[in-house]
Amino acid sequence: MRRLLNLLWAAVLAGTAVVCAPVTHAQPKPWFADLVGAATQVISVVGVGGSKAKMDVYQRTAAGWQPVGVGIDAWIGANGMAPRTHDGEMKTPMGVFTLDFAFGTAPNPGGGLPYVQVGPNHWWDGDMSSPTYNTMQVCEKSKCPFRTDPASGTENLNIPQYVHAVVMGVNKERIPGNGGAFFLHATDGGPTAGCVAIDDPTLVKIIRWLRPGALIAIAK
Repeated sequence: MRRLLNLLWAAVLAGTAVVCAPVTHAQPKPWFADLVGAATQVISVVGVGGSKAKMDVYQRTAAGWQPVGVGIDAWIGANGMAPRTHDGEMKTPMGVFTLDFAFGTAPNPGGGLPYVQVGPNHWWDGDMSSPTYNTMQVCEKSKCPFRTDPASGTENLNIPQYVHAVVMGVNKERIPGNGGAFFLHATDGGPTAGCVAIDDPTLVKIIRWLRPGALIAIAK
């Protein structure tokens, strides 16, 4: 199995279709299989206690769901997971979410998702009174039309943890208070405020592999 997974990752890095990698036997049906519709790429995140989780990466082929990478150590919210989260709870939301676009302070590593290279004027609006709540915005701090102070929940995206990141489609209705700024991003070695974090080299491999329509499925 380890040799198979290494071959799959090698195919990703070489730009070869993952489905071309050899499959030696049928894989068991993953837990999320009946929840993701016609999706062909799914990142599974399952809590293992506290603020830690294990991540498995799957591709659907003609032979069924095949693992691309398994047992990846991940950090989640400092207060674990919850079926529904709210701003400030430090919990990772459970459910199945889209992966809409990638961003980072580093240049685009490649892949199928849109990518935004961010700098000091890039923000994720966390101001619950703002009409652009839970979206990326670009403005000079003194000219932003939303609150940027720490108590507002707004995040400046020019930080080390966002060297690479992928936006999770949580609270796409942008209902104030129902949470925002949920990303899959590079770890700083500890729990998150509600995001999912893994080591950056593995994250880069995943970003290069991702295509539109990919999903992330999160459960205890």
